Amino acid sequence: MADQYSYNELSPCKDNEIHEILTRIVHDPKFFAVLDFLFPHEDKKQISANLLNIHSIKEFQGGFMRPAIMSIIKKSSKGLTFSGAEYLKPGETYLFIANHRDILLDSALLQVFLYNNNLETSQISFGNNLMSSTFVNDICRVNKMFTVIREGTRKEVYENSLKLSAYIRQSISAGNSSVWIAQRNGRTKDGNDKTQNGLLKMLNLSGKEDFVSNFSSLNIVPVSISYEIEPCDFLKVQELYTFLTEARYVKREGEDQNSILTGIKQPKGHIHLAICPPVNPELQELEGNDVYKLRQLAGIIDQRIYNNYRLWTNNYIAADILNGTQEYTSFYTPSEKDKFVNYLLMNTSRLKGEPQKLKQLLLKIYANPVFNRFQAKRGTENPN
Repeated sequence: MADQYSYNELSPCKDNEIHEILTRIVHDPKFFAVLDFLFPHEDKKQISANLLNIHSIKEFQGGFMRPAIMSIIKKSSKGLTFSGAEYLKPGETYLFIANHRDILLDSALLQVFLYNNNLETSQISFGNNLMSSTFVNDICRVNKMFTVIREGTRKEVYENSLKLSAYIRQSISAGNSSVWIAQRNGRTKDGNDKTQNGLLKMLNLSGKEDFVSNFSSLNIVPVSISYEIEPCDFLKVQELYTFLTEARYVKREGEDQNSILTGIKQPKGHIHLAICPPVNPELQELEGNDVYKLRQLAGIIDQRIYNNYRLWTNNYIAADILNGTQEYTSFYTPSEKDKFVNYLLMNTSRLKGEPQKLKQLLLKIYANPVFNRFQAKRGTENPN
């Protein structure tokens, strides 16, 4: 099935294209604005000259992108930690299915982890709705991002899904590259990380064998990312509130780009990225027809993400406030609670809507990881 497609419009930049693309990037005025934020005290002309001497994606990622991401982390967080390196082997390719909280950083931080552990970086799925200009498209392609086409007629959506499935399967099974993809279409807006069955159905479209064989060859490894302060939390609350009160939400022009910039610049507190145990050992235990197996597989991925999510003080405080209990008081102090309550008031006061409903939505972003962790252990499901 994979052989029938041309992936030119989907695939990332290749080494023989990188000089041409980097030349366009360094001559775009927006690039110097990016450098002003990332490297304010360094010689911008020298950085540009260094980029024009780069001849491979690997060289670009190590020489420019890793320092760029670490600059963002230094400016906007209290530190970045990792766990789970023991689950990955050099030379193996994986499908990383991750919870999705920030448009750019979720996948970028995985690349830092892989690079730091002398593992090949992955390709990254990126919606075509986010590729708003030649500059953004170029930046995406040199960072091993491939295009996910989201719109179209029902027939076009199916054909695009089939092609995407075949592209991902070929990349992984042929040993060419690992792939990062979010567990759902778009970021989690309410802190309730759940793998969409539609994603798994898409992945299975290109399989030629039985259910277990099709998914075993993808080598799925869940990834769980935890931010102490949720990127774009107040923007997510406003979007959710508008959707709930008006039954729809229409994005404004430039809104996605604003979310990318806000996610980069907004303080994030501590950040933890966990590589979770692979799911292949449990595939043989799935029961029932393929529809039921898809639901079970989604549940396994979710549980991996919940169990490896790093719960912060804010999460426990939000859970107690939302439930009106003191169940988690051993995880925080009164002064930490006061600080978080002030944070809630400050952020909801800048939004449009009924204050109490806005507060509830913001609390759920932080509380749902706690509910998911402990309800998964009890074998129940978070209703939020």
